[in-house]
Amino acid sequence: MNPIHPMQGGGGTIRPNKKTVKKKINPLKKSKVVDYMDPKFLNRFINDQGKILPKRITGVNAYQQREIAKAIKYARHIALLPFVAQDIA
Repeated sequence: MNPIHPMQGGGGTIRPNKKTVKKKINPLKKSKVVDYMDPKFLNRFINDQGKILPKRITGVNAYQQREIAKAIKYARHIALLPFVAQDIA
């Protein structure tokens, strides 16, 4: 029997267009503490617009992502990090 949809085929089909994804290395390792007083470290987790990067890009786990988001928001409130990037125009 011939499958109609490509995903219905047997498990041994090879997809030539599928790229191998390299596992991201966790920058926090197994640390549970994220210091909000270190803006240089927190800058690794925000983009040039000042937005918090998602965990699929940074490579941290879900718990660490929540702690990083809290630390960034707290650092913004005490003026260690900007809320938005400076507009150079």
